[in-house]
Amino acid sequence: MDITIHTTVLPHDDPDASLAFYRDALGFEVRSDVGQGRTRWITVGPVGRPDTSILLAPPGADPGITEAERRTIAEMMAKGTYGWILLATPDLDGTFEKVQARDVEVVQEPTEQPYGVRDCAFRDPAGNLVRFQELR
Repeated sequence: MDITIHTTVLPHDDPDASLAFYRDALGFEVRSDVGQGRTRWITVGPVGRPDTSILLAPPGADPGITEAERRTIAEMMAKGTYGWILLATPDLDGTFEKVQARDVEVVQEPTEQPYGVRDCAFRDPAGNLVRFQELR
């Protein structure tokens, strides 16, 4: 079986703020931006890696979601407990410094974890946890 991870989805509640984080702070390229206003589906990904993408999507746009579920999602996003992603870099300290310089929320500075990885973490504008693990 030949399977790859092509796209993962994270919610956003402010497409322009999310673009500023993923495009400007992380350096990802914008691959598509469809919809209008706050209801936009934005695909971003690392430059030179067209096979890997993140779809930033409005979480309440699915017609199958109830109003109670929309409220729960909004509450979880506000607390930062709804979405997260784990990215990797060979230069954790350099990546941390570049991202931190963009005035984003730092959750954890580069740390050697007791389970054998070195990582750091930020929150994107929607409250999603964006964790970077150092490749060794």
